[in-house]
Amino acid sequence: MLSYKQRFIQFMVENEVLLFGDFTLKSGRKAPYFINAGKYRTGTQIAALGEYYAECFLEHKVDAKTLIGPAYKGIPLAVATAIALAKNHGVDVGFCFDRKEVKDHGEGGMFVGQSLAAGDKVAIIEDVMTSGKALREVLPKIKAEADVDITAMIISVDRQEKGTGEKSAVQEAFDEFGVKVYSIVTVEDIIEAIEAGVIAGREHLAAMRAYRAQYGV
Repeated sequence: MLSYKQRFIQFMVENEVLLFGDFTLKSGRKAPYFINAGKYRTGTQIAALGEYYAECFLEHKVDAKTLIGPAYKGIPLAVATAIALAKNHGVDVGFCFDRKEVKDHGEGGMFVGQSLAAGDKVAIIEDVMTSGKALREVLPKIKAEADVDITAMIISVDRQEKGTGEKSAVQEAFDEFGVKVYSIVTVEDIIEAIEAGVIAGREHLAAMRAYRAQYGV
């Protein structure tokens, strides 16, 4: 029986989110694989994605009463995760997301959804973490709203590669902000899935291992 991590890797391949080949990343690095989260665009996909995030949330026993989805990509992810937790696991959490600009009429404020209060335990839901830029942008907004306790950040894939220094963006997030980042899968999980025959791609293993040796942490 496949683990939820293996099922997620299959899910990414089936939906052309996880691709193998020769890709030039925004960083300029030449990579043998690419993750295109923009391919998630149907109700069926987002419902399944929410369940994978929910399983990661539960696996790591994340202690949070509210999920925060940073605009814009994090919004549907936080909502889908909250739905999956409530519908499939009996865990009812709130969700909220930030606006790109403060609303000065109606209910006003920077956040939409569950109100944040000092001491609340919250988790941030995002797609991937490359440089940690999204976390750096949303943290001041969250702290300006309320002095909450950010217990975790959940992402889909940890590329496990060096950022600007010798550490990965995930490691830097913990060192700089004290935020523990959990991923549904890591690139090492993807390599192991290929080796185990969970997905095709043995012809890319050598390139992936070489890339890990050069840029991995």
